[in-house]
Amino acid sequence: MSSQMTDLFLSSFWETLIMVGISGLIGAAAGIPLGIVLYLTDRQGVLPNRVVYGTLGIVVNAVRSTPFIILLVAVIPFTRLLVGSSIGTAAAVVPLTIAAAPFVARLVETALREVDRGLIEAAQSMGATTGQIVLKVLLPEALPGIIAGLTITFVSLVGYSAMAGAIGGGGLGDLGIRYGYQRFLPEVMLVVVLILIVFVQAVQSLGDLLVRRLSHK
Repeated sequence: MSSQMTDLFLSSFWETLIMVGISGLIGAAAGIPLGIVLYLTDRQGVLPNRVVYGTLGIVVNAVRSTPFIILLVAVIPFTRLLVGSSIGTAAAVVPLTIAAAPFVARLVETALREVDRGLIEAAQSMGATTGQIVLKVLLPEALPGIIAGLTITFVSLVGYSAMAGAIGGGGLGDLGIRYGYQRFLPEVMLVVVLILIVFVQAVQSLGDLLVRRLSHK
């Protein structure tokens, strides 16, 4: 492999890392609170509210049910408004973040549902506020499940970031399409696939390690 191709692979991998990292962190920052609100406002939650839960649920489900390639195109005007362009790494972060946040929210909600209700009721009987229940009971108990959910999210974002290459999002997906497909260089496509497999395996292994260390079981 020539030094030029090596540089291309390195820069493309860096772009993928940036896209996945930034969108994953922002998506988690938005999705975790959203998941907490979904859990709290459910009919069996601490603060049941059908209107809030129903409204948020519709929005979350609408974004999650939209195929990512369609979401990429649908949010182009919003992407241009935020970053001034619809192509490139920065532009790809916008739809990736929009896709990640509701995904994280549902996974967090599911993790919180696994917390023993007896712990919540015990905290309530001792006069704990909703904030205290969330910070001292729900989040510590659900942390392994939340980390597992975030791991799934980051793995999914790796695949989404490769898809973003189809519309000039940069990264390994863009490299694979431009060189592997359009220039008929199957060896480039093969290397891209191998790098993505190793990257996903590394993310999954790190997530599994964190879950094992945080798990109370």
